[in-house]
Amino acid sequence: MANLPPSHYPEIGSLGEDLVAQWLQSTGWIILHRRFSSRWGEIDIIAEYHGVTGKEQGSRGEYPTPHSPFPTPQSLLAFVEVKTRSSGSWDTGGRSAITPQKQVKISRTAGMFLAQYPEKADYSCRFDVAIVYCQRISKNLTGVIATQEALATSSAAGYKFKLQEYILAAFDSSVDNS
Repeated sequence: MANLPPSHYPEIGSLGEDLVAQWLQSTGWIILHRRFSSRWGEIDIIAEYHGVTGKEQGSRGEYPTPHSPFPTPQSLLAFVEVKTRSSGSWDTGGRSAITPQKQVKISRTAGMFLAQYPEKADYSCRFDVAIVYCQRISKNLTGVIATQEALATSSAAGYKFKLQEYILAAFDSSVDNS
């Protein structure tokens, strides 16, 4: 991603968020909001899943298709922070960007969401982080490149995007919706 104009970076981030939202939907999640904003900050994706039990969760964080379309006490909200980076990024693929200060902003924004949607206040909540790598697609690319298996991939705007890692409950925070 070197030598791109600054105005290009938000588009790359948005495309990374698109990939994560599509992957979540394919695993049974319902996307409630994209880029939910409050005075505290922004949450990239807010997703809802119904009928979660400990036995249903797959080893890589996948969830089967929900059994019921109606909210249940086992409903779950995921507040997802998406970090889209090139493979050589300075912040360890986006992990270093989830600072304690960023976690507080996300937590407070989640509280604002729950205050706006009190019917979801009894849902279990967690804070996930999605790591998306992007690479410029080169027309002159030849040879074989070994890469770690991605959870999902897409191509857009001359880039290949890979959802490389989805970190469940990446940080703990108490959501205060008062």
